[in-house]
Amino acid sequence: MTNRVSYAPQDFQKMCKQAERDHESKKLVVLMERVKRQIAERENPGHLGETPSTESGLLRLPSRSAPFER
Repeated sequence: MTNRVSYAPQDFQKMCKQAERDHESKKLVVLMERVKRQIAERENPGHLGETPSTESGLLRLPSRSAPFER
């Protein structure tokens, strides 16, 4: 039998808030990379960027307004 760790409600709420901040930080990083790539493409229209396209959806995170599917 394994021991389960039970967190106090305050700790659980803190962990949830931290997870939400981490998620928002990741979304911000993705957005910043996309803007940097778009700026580079505008400055060098015929030149392909060094980074692969993130438009394939690999780095895209769902928006908060997107419906949750089960």
